[in-house]
This record gives sequence, C-alpha cells and structure tokens, in this order.
Amino acid sequence: MSLKEDLQKIVTGEVTDDATSLEVFSKDASIFEITPQIIIAPKDTSDIKALVKFVSSHPNLSITPRAAGTDMSGGPLSDSIVLDMSKYFNQVIEVGTDYATTQPGVYYRDFEKETLKKNLLLPCYTASREICTVGGMVANNSAGEKTLTYGQTERWVNELRVIFSDGNEYLVKPLSQSELDKKISQSDFEGNLYKKLYQLININQQLIQTAKPTTSKNASGYYLWNVWDGKTFDLTKLIVGSQGTLGIITEIKFKLIKPTTHSKLLVIFLKDLKNLGIIVNRVLENKPESFESYDDYTLKIATQYIPEIIKVMHPANILSLLLSFIPEILITLFSGFPKLVLISEFTGDSEEEVQQKCFTTQKSLEEFKLTTRITTDDTDAKKYWTVRRESFNLLRRHSNNLRTAPFIDDIVVNPEVLSEFLPKLRSILNKHKLIYTIAGHVGNGNFHIIPLMDFTKSNTPKIIFELSSQVFNLVKEYQGSFTGEHNDGLIRGPYLPLMYGEKMYQLFKEVKNIFDERNIFNPNKKVGATFEYSLNHIVDHHNQLHPTGS
Repeated sequence: MSLKEDLQKIVTGEVTDDATSLEVFSKDASIFEITPQIIIAPKDTSDIKALVKFVSSHPNLSITPRAAGTDMSGGPLSDSIVLDMSKYFNQVIEVGTDYATTQPGVYYRDFEKETLKKNLLLPCYTASREICTVGGMVANNSAGEKTLTYGQTERWVNELRVIFSDGNEYLVKPLSQSELDKKISQSDFEGNLYKKLYQLININQQLIQTAKPTTSKNASGYYLWNVWDGKTFDLTKLIVGSQGTLGIITEIKFKLIKPTTHSKLLVIFLKDLKNLGIIVNRVLENKPESFESYDDYTLKIATQYIPEIIKVMHPANILSLLLSFIPEILITLFSGFPKLVLISEFTGDSEEEVQQKCFTTQKSLEEFKLTTRITTDDTDAKKYWTVRRESFNLLRRHSNNLRTAPFIDDIVVNPEVLSEFLPKLRSILNKHKLIYTIAGHVGNGNFHIIPLMDFTKSNTPKIIFELSSQVFNLVKEYQGSFTGEHNDGLIRGPYLPLMYGEKMYQLFKEVKNIFDERNIFNPNKKVGATFEYSLNHIVDHHNQLHPTGS
C-alpha cells in the first residue's frame, strides 16, 4: 500500500501527491526549492493528531506546516509531508472587546476586515499584509512598519492551541508560579515538558540573558530569555517564532488595539549617510509611530515604473495623484537623487496634534540643512507607503533574466551605529558588483537588502554563502541580529552558532529535543539547519545538480 493510501485512511482531509501540487508546494518566496512527498489539507485537529501519531511511528517521515507560502527563509519547505493549513483552518472564531481568536490559516487581510468592524487592529502587521496569513506571522514572529511602537507578533499573542509531538492538543498561555508548579507536578508529556524547560532556563539563566540580542527587533533562535521572569512562565514566547519546529499551532488568541484616527508623514531626503545615526535618533526622540526608509535605487525603480505604482494605489482621481508627485520631481531636479529617503509617521487624535509633532521634528533637524516635507493628505502619504511596500515586487517583476535573492534580507543593528554600518555594508555588496535595493524599518535599524542574481550560473550559490558570511560577520561586529522579522529557516539557520555562540546554540538544541525528541516537526530548520542541506536546495542550481529532483 502506498504512503498516500496509508495517510488517507487516517485523515478526513485531502491527501495530494500530483505533480502540479507538489511543484506549487516546493517553493516559497525564498531562494530554495524542495519537493515534498505528500501534501495534506487537514479538516480538523483530529486529522493533525492522527497524523502526528502516524509520523511518530515512521522514522523517515516529518511534518511541516504551511499557510500562504510567503516566507523568505525556506521555512515551510520539506521533502516529506507538508500540512496545508490555509484550506480548512481559515476561520476567525471570535472578535471580542480587545482580542480576537482565529485559526492560523486566515489571511491577515481577512482577519483585519473582521477586527476593523469593531475598530480594532493587530498592529504587528507586515508589509506582505495582503498575501500572508496570521499563522505565518506567529511562526516567524513577524513585524512591520508599526513595530517601532508596538513590537513584534510575540507581544500580541495571548494564548495558543498547539499539538505537540505526543499527538495531543494543549492550551499554551502565561502561567503564575502556582500554575506552573501544578503543571510540573503532572506525570505526563505536558508536565515533563514544563519541568525540563523550567530547569533548563533556571540553570542557564545568566547565559540566556547574556545571549539575548540588544536590538529592538529579533526573530532568530528560540526566545528563551522571555519565557520566565520569576513571576510568569509564558510558553507562547517560545512557540512564536519557532517556525513549526516545536509543534503545530491550531488556534491563536491575539490582543488588539484601537488605532489612532489621524496620521501625517514627515519625509526626509538624505544626500549622504554621514549623520544618519544622529538624525534617526533625533526623529525617534519625538516618538513617531512608524519610521521607514528606502534607498536611491528603490526610488529610481519606482520613478521608472510610476504607472504600476499608480495602479497599486487605486486612485479616485489619477490627475490629482500625478500632480502629487511634483514635490519629489522638483526635489530630484534641484538636489539630485537622495541616497536615502526616511519616512517618519506621526499619529494622534486630532489633525492639529499630528501637524505639531511633524513641525517639532522638522525644526529639530534644521541644523543638518536637510530637504524635508510634510505630507498634505492621505493620497500624498500613500504614494510613499506604496513605494516602500512595493519595492520588492517591482524589482521582482522587472528583473529580466535575474531573480530577486532574499538571503541577507533582514539584518538589524542599533540605529546609532547606522552611519558607520551602512557604508561598510554597501562596500561589501559593491565588491560583488550586484544590483540591489535597501529598504526597511530605519527606526529599528532593520534593513531588507534584496540583490538581483543569475541562478543559472554555477557560482551563484558560492557567492550567496560568501556574501552571507561577510555580511553576518559585520552585523555581529556591531552586535546586531541576522534577522529582525523573517526568521532563520534554511538561509540563516546554519549561522545560529555564529550569532549566539556554541553554548547558547546547544541550549536551542536541548529545547528542540524537549519538544520534539524524534525530530518530526519541520526538520532542517533552526537548530537542524546545515550549510550542505541548504546549498543543495538552492533554486536552479539544485536542479542542475540533481535533475530528477530531491
């Protein structure tokens, strides 16, 4: 009997292995391609429980959960069983007064429609908000433009329902000391899990706190430093950002906020990066809700493809929108293309309050003799957001024979070192003579660098790993994080020992072993990632080496 037939006997959802479906599920938004054996769309938690128990008794099988497939690190790719969570686990269960309970396969865009009906918002939404799912956001500990004020996804998760490696579903939420003691006293899988984790964290407290990244954003490793503060033991902090390597999330309860009603942008055009660190910190003193940036190449692409930018914006009046680009055209004519464009968003409860925040910040920058402007209305502001959010898609659509290669796409350093760090980063990139864009969350020191590369060339994988090592060593020199919101996956997993040191890496391995001793959940990611495995699964290069597939 075939594997497909065996699996269809134990689940009520679809079990698929046709060539077209396998091709679709072999890719995400990363540079990797791995063909799965089987795709399963579970109908309910009973299906997942049965599958976990089946895989536990079949050593050569594993389970990798997947939703929208927008991950840029190779996180949802597998050569075994891929669990399609988007087909049936796609319901918003409840929207309360300040929370919402949802299944992981719900697209963020649909989730937000439901929460906005009660004037509520999940503020950690990403730039890929139209195409990602909330489950993917939790798996990656994702973040976006409002992270500067509101933090990453882990801050907004109240509770999770998770199926662990024993095949049972558990409610995971913050526990008091007495609740924790009760869990530890249980003589079952759950009790043993809590006991071992509690011991691991207590014994290694100093190492864990020393290893904690000092940047305001991080999506790398397992968040051991946030689990236990001496009063509350919160296992959600470990599950969020674990990329499906510790268990399968079946339900999420999010905290929500009431969004502010008024917003304006102060846009800052920089001719050079000389005072960037000081300028960023000066703006941050005035507490913008968001603080974004994009580079000269991004702006040139946007200028070249203005019709596509306009199409994305869906304007009510195209002439009015075209006229709104006049200030940028004049700035470019008289001052040249800026090296970097900074977008600082100020929000408040009235137009006057927001305008005053913009004026105050503008005045605080006068000594630097910068070109700045305050947006006049929502349409004026929207064009900046569209350029920032669409830069990756524009680059991808107009790259001819080259393709976008996200592999150093999410580095983070503290903002005060940016004036030193960015020129050194550009120097490394320019030595390889690559075309690339730099955009990101400048208020957090978090940048997305997307080079264009030719994957038909046999030396492309070698360049990727050489360049990755050079960039990550520079990031480490400035005490940064290798990933702020895109997580480790296949691309950064092998570099975890470099970022955290060997002792902390061993603790991560112990965490994986506590949750998943048989390694059935999303292997080859996080602590299981190796350079060899990742190198052998790079798109095109992999196909040239192994024409018959994985």
